[in-house]
Amino acid sequence: MAQKKKIIGVYIIASAIIWGAAMIGCSLMLKGTECFSKIATILGTAAGIHLIFIWGPLAAQLKKLNVEE
Repeated sequence: MAQKKKIIGVYIIASAIIWGAAMIGCSLMLKGTECFSKIATILGTAAGIHLIFIWGPLAAQLKKLNVEE
């Protein structure tokens, strides 16, 4: 079970790094442009959807793993 948690942890960290880099990169490239607010809305929406559809099920899986142990 510990190995599964370690693998899941790697995916969690990788996901956070990818999304963080994408948001920071987009924000820096678009800062001061007229489309910044539109792109910020898209990025925020994508992050919210990612939380619901990726982190929600992942949290459920982690809870299930903890109960099995």
